[in-house]
Amino acid sequence: MPLESRRIAGLLLTIPDEDTWSQALKTDNLLQKKTPATARRQARLIRKRLETLDANAWELIAHREQEVCIQLLLVGAIKHSRLLGDFIRDVYADHQRRLELHLSPRDWEGFLTECAHRDPQVAGWSTSTKAKLFQVIIRILAEAKYLDSTRSMTLTPQSLHPDVRRYLRAHGETSLLELLERAG
Repeated sequence: MPLESRRIAGLLLTIPDEDTWSQALKTDNLLQKKTPATARRQARLIRKRLETLDANAWELIAHREQEVCIQLLLVGAIKHSRLLGDFIRDVYADHQRRLELHLSPRDWEGFLTECAHRDPQVAGWSTSTKAKLFQVIIRILAEAKYLDSTRSMTLTPQSLHPDVRRYLRAHGETSLLELLERAG
């Protein structure tokens, strides 16, 4: 949700109180959604991801070119979801290293099996939850241009923008930098 994330990042830069936040979502319809409930739900998710970053990143997301915005949104999503970061490290980067050009649902199933060995709760997730998580991760990777589309799931590795690389270094995010450079 790059466009919505840009708008939320811009709003966060104003350091809104709850009334301002609510007015922006409900009255002003900042996210241009059909229902206030959808706007609140999406804004809450975006805000949680963005709050893993700082105001410098929000500024870059809100005002810089699409490439910088999307890469920083991926950083926020990875920081928000260990599952996404682990998938990129264990599956995406591994496929790239082995020159396998496509992801498949079988890759997701194998990944979840490994996750269940580390955390037994994963085995208890419903089939629909597992399917939805896969759908979300694939959509994030496609929006970040790491996949050409959600349908073909062809890997399209990206080089980190120098400003994103500088941001990660300046904030001591060496493991995240290494992860994204390995997947790039």
